[in-house]
Amino acid sequence: MTLLSKKDILTADDLPSEDVKVPEWGGTVRVRTMTGTERDAFEGETYTGATANTINMRARMCARCIIGEDGKRLFDDDDMIALGEKSAAALDRTFEVAQRLNGFSDADVEELEKN
Repeated sequence: MTLLSKKDILTADDLPSEDVKVPEWGGTVRVRTMTGTERDAFEGETYTGATANTINMRARMCARCIIGEDGKRLFDDDDMIALGEKSAAALDRTFEVAQRLNGFSDADVEELEKN
C-alpha cells in the first residue's frame, strides 16, 4: 500500500455529494459531506455539555451541506434561522441525505432528540 503525501491528502476529492429532489422548493438541491471544520462546528453547537441542543438542528446541518454547482455552500451560518423556517418535509428529506453522507445514524439523531 502506498503512503499518501501531504499533497495527495489535501487534493483528494473526499467530499461526496448527492442530488435530492425537493418538490416543495421547485427543484433539486445538491447535498455533500461536511468538511471536518463544519462537522466540528455542528457538533459543538449540538452537544453542549450534558444536554443536546436540537433547536433548528436540521437547518443547521442542511445549511452546511447544501452546495451550488461550484461546490461551495449556498447558505452561510447567518442563513440557518431563515432556512429553518422552510418546509419541514423539505428539510427532513434533505437532512436524511446529509445525515447518511456524514455518518450520523438514526440512533444518533434519536439520542439527541431524547436529550
